[in-house]
This record gives sequence, C-alpha cells and structure tokens, in this order.
Amino acid sequence: MLEAEIIAHCAPTLAGIKTANMFTYTSGNRNDLQKEIEEENKKLNNRGVFVEVLRRSEHKALVYVYRKKRLQQDLSCEGACILLKNCGYECQEADCCIRKLQERFFENNCFPHEVGLFLGYPLDDVTGFIEQKGKNYKCCGIWKVYGDEQQTRILFRKLKKCSEIYRRLFADGRSILQLTVAA
Repeated sequence: MLEAEIIAHCAPTLAGIKTANMFTYTSGNRNDLQKEIEEENKKLNNRGVFVEVLRRSEHKALVYVYRKKRLQQDLSCEGACILLKNCGYECQEADCCIRKLQERFFENNCFPHEVGLFLGYPLDDVTGFIEQKGKNYKCCGIWKVYGDEQQTRILFRKLKKCSEIYRRLFADGRSILQLTVAA
C-alpha cells in the first residue's frame, strides 16, 4: 500500500526531476509502517532514493521521499545555508538536516517553512513565502511562487504530467523499481 502512495505522490522524485516529495500516509500501526519503509528503502536506496518519516501520530505519518545527493546539493547552496542557519540548523549534511527538520516538526504544530528547501522548491519561493507570510504570491500550484512565474508554471505542468504517466504505468503493472530512475 505504501508503494502505491509513493507512486501517486512522489513520481517526479522517482523520475529524477524533483529533489523530494512528501505525503500523509495512514497506516494500521507503527510497526507495519516501519516494515513498509524498510522494504521500500531496500528497493530504492541503490537508485539514490530514500524514504523517511518526518512526523508521526498514532495512525498517520508524514512520509518524505527524496534523492539524497540532490538534497545535499540543494541544502549546500549559499542562500539555503543562510536560511537553515537562521532556522537553527547547525549542520549542512543532508542526514543531519533531516534529523533537525524532524525535530522542528515535533516542536511545532505547523509546518516549518524551510521545508520547501527539502522539497526542492526554488530558494526565491521559499524565502518569499517566509517574508510575505504566504501572501502576495505571483501564482500558486504545487507551491506558492514568488520568483520566476513563467518557468515555474512550465515546471508545474511537467511535474503534473510525470505524475499522470507514472500512475498509469503503475496501474498497468510496472514496478516501483522499473519506474525509478537511477541516480
């Protein structure tokens, strides 16, 4: 069941055109979820894709699917480093930053706004969202756009098309491994 949700919500990450995606997953219990995540990681890690839980409640989990090398690159750019430091991140390694993000989700009842960096959103859009408090955006699609509206609209269409194709291919019998582009 987790695999179908990964396909439905994370196709652009599996295709290698986006750093990461996340979604809320309802699981029977914590042990089942942990086993499902371990199974998916066994399949996907060799392709450069990793699955983590960012936040969890009794029956729901916020599942994060990401490309580790690409995330490391995204978090290493100067603007991202400054933003993360201002949010209390003391490290720049992807694994360490994910642990801090998990803490931030636990500490707050709302989404830490820097999460956009972890999803591969453009820095201008993440900082614009924070500075404008989610208002005054140019357009809204998968995220709120404060930077290059034209290029982002093109990207939104590409991501939507990818998701449609992956859902169809999965329904036609392709496996998650067949649909995951190697890093």
